[in-house]
Amino acid sequence: MPVYKFPDHKKAKICVIGDIMLDHYINGSCDRISPEAPVQIIDVTDEVYSLGGAGNVLKNLQAFGCDGSLISISGNDDTSQIVVEELQKITPAFYHLAKDGNRRTTIKSRVVVNRHQLIRLDKEDKIYCADAIADDIFEFLKTKITELDVVILSDYCKGVLSTRLVKNIIKLCTDNKVITIVDSKDKDLSKYYKATLIKPNKKEASLASGISIINDTTLEQACKKIADVTACQTVIVTLSEDGIAIYDQNKLTKKPTKALGIFDVTGAGDTVIAALAFALANELSISEACDFANSAAAIVVAKFGSAVATLEEINNLNSK
Repeated sequence: MPVYKFPDHKKAKICVIGDIMLDHYINGSCDRISPEAPVQIIDVTDEVYSLGGAGNVLKNLQAFGCDGSLISISGNDDTSQIVVEELQKITPAFYHLAKDGNRRTTIKSRVVVNRHQLIRLDKEDKIYCADAIADDIFEFLKTKITELDVVILSDYCKGVLSTRLVKNIIKLCTDNKVITIVDSKDKDLSKYYKATLIKPNKKEASLASGISIINDTTLEQACKKIADVTACQTVIVTLSEDGIAIYDQNKLTKKPTKALGIFDVTGAGDTVIAALAFALANELSISEACDFANSAAAIVVAKFGSAVATLEEINNLNSK
């Protein structure tokens, strides 16, 4: 397997645009049942905040050594302030949070005991941003577009990537020869028309295409349908323990997984999209980029929570 060096990795300019979230972990221990109700009593030991969604994609880029950047939306609330604090800790090349007073900043709180998640509480609003906010984001992107090699559209369907905004972003990127890579949970991918690369997982590909993927034939049919709807150059489908599929130039190829063991798949999709963007920004081929992403995913699924993979870890894996 190749050893990745990327001597010019600092020159890879990648911006993530999409739904940023705050992951909130409430860690504790438990040895009692409440006398008030048949529920566990958790003695809280600490609370940890971490960037999720598009923020986790950014963290993965930085783990590769890339000075990534981020554009998103937040509310005017306390959670937004924590998001800013977390962004400042990781010092992206730049970031822009358009303020939307009509929405809550997405936060997902998890109660965890001995690495076992007992419950998750979500606070979020799933509404598309107003045109004025979409235009604010677009106008900011226009000031940065000539500095970028790749734009990642990280769509968790929380409202940042409206049809209006996506259309403007893709045209701007196309006009400036910037690669656009899409990771979307939306079953209607038509708004991503003319994006460079679309990356669903197997379930998302089935929903987007309307084709139940049960074998390689239906997998290829689903990829072709997505490619036809979006007019993209490449469709890449992550297949969990079955590896990764590439539909490029009307041809389907598959690469087996490199994972030695799967502990937690949380955030693995963020790792894959970041790895693909980083590899393509460093001028690797689609096949080589998928090898790199496969290795990165193998690292993070062996960790707990939304983890990241470093180049050193990837090279260590490939040397085995």
